[in-house]
Amino acid sequence: MTKQEEARQDYLNGMKYKDIAEKYAVSLNTVKSWKKRNNWQRGAPKEKRVRKKVAEKINQSPGLTDKQRLFCLYYLQRYNATWAYQKAYEADYDVANVNGPRMLVNTSVKSLLTKLKQQQSADLYLNANDILKEFAKQATANLGDYVDFGKYDVLAQDEQGNIKLDSNDNPVKYHNSWVQLKNKNGLDTSLIKSVHIGKDGVIVELYDKQRAMKELLDRLPEPEIKDESDDGFLRAIDKNLENTWKESDEDET
Repeated sequence: MTKQEEARQDYLNGMKYKDIAEKYAVSLNTVKSWKKRNNWQRGAPKEKRVRKKVAEKINQSPGLTDKQRLFCLYYLQRYNATWAYQKAYEADYDVANVNGPRMLVNTSVKSLLTKLKQQQSADLYLNANDILKEFAKQATANLGDYVDFGKYDVLAQDEQGNIKLDSNDNPVKYHNSWVQLKNKNGLDTSLIKSVHIGKDGVIVELYDKQRAMKELLDRLPEPEIKDESDDGFLRAIDKNLENTWKESDEDET
């Protein structure tokens, strides 16, 4: 694929303009020009129909207050319970950080969110599965697929070129390291957020693995746990991601 074709695929996968520009070493205006010239679309008309169906389901849900319905609507936008509670209840962060996750275990709220996710899955089947696949790839991406790195030793020398010795007459060694990019041929570059030259050399940045895992956990159906050891393992993963997500929320506020 050409650079523009790869950029288009990144755009369709949800990548932002500035990230595409960084990835392909072009200006922000160039990316916007590509979008306009080639008519890149993310399926907006279908998304509008889905939003309408979601709104109808929310309005028809009995047993929920208006603020609980608002919470469900906001939650589907970002899958962030704290943010959704802040928006729906106009609460501060500390209150929302406690009550937001509690809202997710409310029986009526949980039931509505399950129905809404099923509705989204039915109406956006192809798009949703494409997005899930991208999150799955991001969650399992390996930096070693894109760079080689290692270390080597160099013998220290004096001004005359003689090997320096320590107090035990052993050669003095300097430890150096190296990093080298792999050829992009045959690599999935859609998993690279950016590649650029920093003051200390080449910098390769992949998408956040833990964010991708969090998105997958939010969007996939809850697993049927038959083994208590598996249950504990999944709870440990979920708690770890919850702590990570909390730190991310604090950075955003």
